[in-house]
Parts: sequence; structure tokens; C-alpha cells
Amino acid sequence: MKRLSFLVLLLISTLAVAQPTGTPTGLPRWSAAKANAWYAKEPFLVGANYAPANAINELEMFQAESFDPATIDKELALAESIGMNTMRVFLHDLLWQDPQGFTKRLDQFLGICAKHKIRPMLVLFDSCWDPYPKLGKQREPVPGIHNSGWVQSPGADALSDVSQYPRLEAYVKGVVGAFKNDKRILAWDTWNEPDNCNDNNYGKNEKKVELENARKVAIITNLLPQVFQWCRVAGATQPLTSGPWILWDGHDWSNPAKWTPMEKVQFENSDIITFHQYSTADALTKLVPVLQQMGRPVICTEYMARGVDSKFQTHLPIAKKAKIGMINWGFVAGKTQTFLPWDSWQKPYVNGREPSIWFHEVFKQDNTPYDPAETAAIKQATGK
Repeated sequence: MKRLSFLVLLLISTLAVAQPTGTPTGLPRWSAAKANAWYAKEPFLVGANYAPANAINELEMFQAESFDPATIDKELALAESIGMNTMRVFLHDLLWQDPQGFTKRLDQFLGICAKHKIRPMLVLFDSCWDPYPKLGKQREPVPGIHNSGWVQSPGADALSDVSQYPRLEAYVKGVVGAFKNDKRILAWDTWNEPDNCNDNNYGKNEKKVELENARKVAIITNLLPQVFQWCRVAGATQPLTSGPWILWDGHDWSNPAKWTPMEKVQFENSDIITFHQYSTADALTKLVPVLQQMGRPVICTEYMARGVDSKFQTHLPIAKKAKIGMINWGFVAGKTQTFLPWDSWQKPYVNGREPSIWFHEVFKQDNTPYDPAETAAIKQATGK
């Protein structure tokens, strides 16, 4: 019954969302041969999901009033010092209300990355955390809670309003078109965790302000193929991707017949295969050949959560042997507070209390390593 209701919602959503006028269809994704030739020239890719410590979200990172090149330069120097050569960085559709200013700041950011021999993967859309983003001064972190100020792109209002889709199309084509030939960019991640319904923070188990789960997933399942097309129409010369993010018992990515509708969109439109893996080294070992059998380059774009036994020392050697790029969550502890675990939404770390083991992050706010053994493992993996 749940499957039937999802398919009905998906059909309704498909009929309701108008195809953007003048957008060609059927533009091909890269062939496997082209993707593998591209990847053969890349080093072992190691990096982090990055926002500067003084930014609570992607808006604060890139808005004119809070963009901080000096902090970014200092922190990316740390990344260079341990051999990191990529970063995964989130953008936001609302930033395109100032196309010229945002383009200038993004170009400046890419210049800082290049200075430190880092080629970032840029994320266009994101389904995680607060569904009601707003421009302007961002709120301060809620004490003791993981990612208390991160915002979705597009927000729930834009997802629900087809009249805003031309604005989303203009953003994607504008930002991709501006940097379509820029060799400083590693790849475009079209949509982070598109079917994440945030059940334990803004969704049904906590704040209950999210769109209803099936409705949100149906809308994005229909919209995501268009986002891939917008990128291709804009002329992106860098590879495109969107990575499935969760496995559960009995679910098998090796069998296309068992893919969810969203996974089918992601796997069949991506030039390179990306995925998230917050689990054990043994689970990673089993997953690698499943993804590699698709015949394309594979990059893990989120991992490393100490509380669920996902660690640098255990995961990087497995990945290096298989040449699976590895991008962990978090870099310098700061306003995102992602050194706190996911369940801090239910059990906040108040009165200065910290978890006995940090969840994410590589460096403390004073720019010293959280665990020198970890940075040593990263250096060993990167040959630094």
C-alpha cells in the first residue's frame, strides 16, 4: 500500500511539474569510458565536506556580509598540510538573487582552493536539515545540537511551488554556466541526499515542519532528472553526480530491480558514482565491489562518524587500495557543531558537556588535530 501511494504521488508530481520551456531533452551522460579516462588522471582523492568554522551553513559561508576569505585560506592551508586535495562544498539557490556578487565570491573561493592544491566538488541542492531557508543574517547555533542551523536548498516552499522552478533552473544554469570550463572544479554534485526527509530533526519524529515524506520524495524524484539536464545544457565539462546515501538490511545496490525510484534516477544519470557510508570498515569492503561493478569511477562523498565506527584509520587503506575517493564529513569544529552526534537533537549536550568521542571534524577550533593519529593516517594515505 505504501509503495502504491508513493507511485500515485510520483505520477501526480510528474504531471504537475511543467517541463522548462526551451530545455532540450535526451542529452547523454558521460560514457563509462569517458568517466574512467577522466578518473585515471586524478590522484587518490581525499578531502572533507567543508564550511568554515565561523559559518553555520552555506548561506553564511557565501553571503557578502559574512564571506570570510581569510578564515577559508587559513583552514584550507590546514587541509593542504595533511595532503587533502578536494573538498565538498555546498552552494544555495537563494544566493543566485545576487548573481554577480555570488559568482565573484565563488571565483574567489576557487582561487583560494587552487592556492592550496584543492579541487572542490560543488553541491547545487541539498534536502537536509531546515526546510525554510532565508537570506540575511543567519541564526546563532542552538547550544548542544548537531547542525542546528543548516538549511535545505531549495526549501519546502520552493519545492511545493512550480512557479519557482524557472528560478531554480536559472540558478543551476547560471552557476554551472559561469564555471563550466573551470578546471579548478572537480565535479558537480547535483543534489545531496535528495530523499532525506529529516525524520529525527525537522521531520515526523521531532519538529514536524517538513513536507510529508512521500510528497517530498515524489517531487524530487521528478525534479532531479531535470537538474541533471540543466547542468548539461549549461555546458558542464566536469562530471555530474548525485549519490545514494543509505543502505538497510536486505537492500541490494547490485541489483537494479531493487533500486528505489530515486536511486534509479541517481545511478542512471550520474557520470561518476558517489555514495555515503557511515558504517564499519567491513561494510565498506563489501560495498566497494558492488559499486565498482557499475563500471564507473566511485567516490565516497560522506563518511567518518566515530560513534558508528566509521574512521580514517580503518577506511582510508581500504579505499586507497580500490582507488575509491574519500570525503569525510566536517573539518574544523565550529558553528555547525557536527562534532556532536545526530541524536543530540533528542539529547542535547548542554552546560558545556561534550560527547566522550567527537562524532565528526578533523581539527579543533584552535586548529590542532582532534586526534593526531587520525591526521597521521590521512597523511599516510595521501603520501604527504
